[in-house]
Amino acid sequence: TSAALTLLGGSVAAVVVWKWLGKKMIQKKMEEARKTRDESLKKMAKAVQQFREQVPSVQTDAILSLPLLGLAERLQEGSLSPKTVLYTYLEKALEVNQQTNCLRHFIPECEEQLQEIQRQKEKGLLYGIPISIKDHIGHKGHLSSCGLVQCLDTLVKEDSVLVKVLKRQGAIPFAMTNVPQSLFSYDCSNPIFGQTLNPFNHQKSPGGSSGGEGALIAGGGSILGIGSDVAGSIRLPSSFCGLCGLKPTAERLRWVLGIWDIHLLHVGICSCPIPVPCALGPMARDVDSLALCMRALLCEEMFRLDPTVPPIPFNGEVYCSSTPLRVGYYDTDGYFPLPPCMRRAVKETRSALQAAGHQLVPFSPPRIPYVMTELFLKTFFADGGRAWLDVFTGDIVDPSLKSQVNSCKMPRLVKKVLALLLKPLVTIPPLKDVAMISTCRSVKEMWNHHHQIQVYRSDFISQWKELHLDVVLCPVLGPAFTTGYPGKLLTAVSSTMLYNILNFPAGVVPVSTVTEGDEEELKLYQGCCDDPWDRKLKQAVSGAVGMPVAVQCVALPWQEELCLRFMKEVETLSREK
Repeated sequence: TSAALTLLGGSVAAVVVWKWLGKKMIQKKMEEARKTRDESLKKMAKAVQQFREQVPSVQTDAILSLPLLGLAERLQEGSLSPKTVLYTYLEKALEVNQQTNCLRHFIPECEEQLQEIQRQKEKGLLYGIPISIKDHIGHKGHLSSCGLVQCLDTLVKEDSVLVKVLKRQGAIPFAMTNVPQSLFSYDCSNPIFGQTLNPFNHQKSPGGSSGGEGALIAGGGSILGIGSDVAGSIRLPSSFCGLCGLKPTAERLRWVLGIWDIHLLHVGICSCPIPVPCALGPMARDVDSLALCMRALLCEEMFRLDPTVPPIPFNGEVYCSSTPLRVGYYDTDGYFPLPPCMRRAVKETRSALQAAGHQLVPFSPPRIPYVMTELFLKTFFADGGRAWLDVFTGDIVDPSLKSQVNSCKMPRLVKKVLALLLKPLVTIPPLKDVAMISTCRSVKEMWNHHHQIQVYRSDFISQWKELHLDVVLCPVLGPAFTTGYPGKLLTAVSSTMLYNILNFPAGVVPVSTVTEGDEEELKLYQGCCDDPWDRKLKQAVSGAVGMPVAVQCVALPWQEELCLRFMKEVETLSREK
């Protein structure tokens, strides 16, 4: 007996030591990654200082105040040099990063790209434009960390297709921006590089998962950025940070063509469930910037490098059209009631559009609770969350994700019992999500699930066509949440998630700011039934006076130009107001 106890004690001690050593190794890797990041920041700061000494007369404020179209014109005509513009934005990016922690890494090769564009025979549409890219969009020689320790050992071996096209068009990628751990959050925090903050209020989140982009662009440290969106990851940071952002039809732009490091694909970070594809898209300060970026990307080089992208060039005629639009609208999806200011934004925009001669038609998106539970969550947690949990192997889980990770870690039987107990007792939609996370189905059921998504898309389009709509105006989640709250309100993303399920192009445009009146009205907000989720939402968005308020603009698949044209109309009317 004593021998058995000794063996047991030794085994327990060995496990404890093994776990302790594993944790120390993880912490060492994180410290090394932070050190590398800090060294790159210091190198860039030194390079900026040297440039300043060489060219002391740069009019920084004048350059930073130029809109993208104006900056591109000055660069094309030669009245501004790419080097001056690059170092101006490098300097500003360093400043914004000190305030918000938005950068994951500077790209030192930007200086080589600066020389390369000057050797090109023709100036591309983005000639000399400094551009920032989200952490997981592949750039040769750099990490695509996704905020995970297991991704810190592997450098991307080749530029992604999107980065290649940007470079061919003369853009200069200069920074990679921070993301939430595993990208599965609309906050922006990970254990390696920390929490990114909103530049307008450091108590607030910039949104996610393209939160680093949102903070950097909104702070003035980048004029154009590329994010990705699988549930709102471009649109939510744009809403929280007062930017314009476009989620295209997923297949309109791609970043993959057999060039991603196999390790990243293996852990499932750079891929996503086929029924709900991930979309890449631009983020900027105005709609014209998004249109220029899409025009630049939808070129022969993109179609040559990735034959899976339909060869459809940007249709400038549609974007510049002034034909009155037939606009469907709604201010709630009936699933997760949004704060009063977001509904106010839709109402005011609707009135402005009507006054401008557009035809407004009430529209009600069908069966959103069904979409959230039966379609969206079942897509991502079809295996009970096991694939997602795998990405945290040998990692420290960020506090913003612990509740989701712990729920997925529960034994399958326990989750099923909890789901059965909760389902008949609770009528609050968010609680029903527990049943979906516990689902592990057969392959046959998975094929049926894919079919259900296609049926829903067909039904939605039929309803759209019956009303003869051109576009739809609807709300987006906002204003910016206090940091830490997005992880407590996963189901609040229904307003953006819908258009990932549908794979429709959707964009966000800031139209207002939170007023004192909005804050007073928020105190009376009860949401669905004044339940814990409604109260959490009130806590998340309170104290937001002066923060941006946005609306969402939607078009049918492959009609990005029409979506942008509608966004431009909304932007123009809101600025006139």
